[in-house]
Amino acid sequence: MSTLKAFLNPIQVENKEVIVSNRFMEDGKPVPFIIRPITQKENEQLIKKYTKKDKKGADTFNRTEYVQALTASAVVYPNLSDSKLQDVYGLGETETLKNMLLIGEYATLAQAVQKLSGLDTNINEDIEEAKNE
Repeated sequence: MSTLKAFLNPIQVENKEVIVSNRFMEDGKPVPFIIRPITQKENEQLIKKYTKKDKKGADTFNRTEYVQALTASAVVYPNLSDSKLQDVYGLGETETLKNMLLIGEYATLAQAVQKLSGLDTNINEDIEEAKNE
């Protein structure tokens, strides 16, 4: 039988560089976004934030806003809170990211965040499971 040592000292998932576009260039090279993994606790907070009760008392989940917030919260670089970025692209991290990226670039980034955080590219089952807990 193993000890608790493996659980007390897990291997840390490192931040990852992701090239989402050749539109962001510096010195002739594309500049990567740097993303971090999202913990289950952070995920549950986002799910709760984007789950509302309708007039009949049933839960409604805004999947689009959830994925946007999840993706934005994982971005370490560029700093989406930077006032210069927000002056150009819009206020708030999520709006800045949505205005900064084309749809395919956004999809690439969102998939990289989900994969780094241990999710398959289809997160619908994980969302439903978390909502039902």
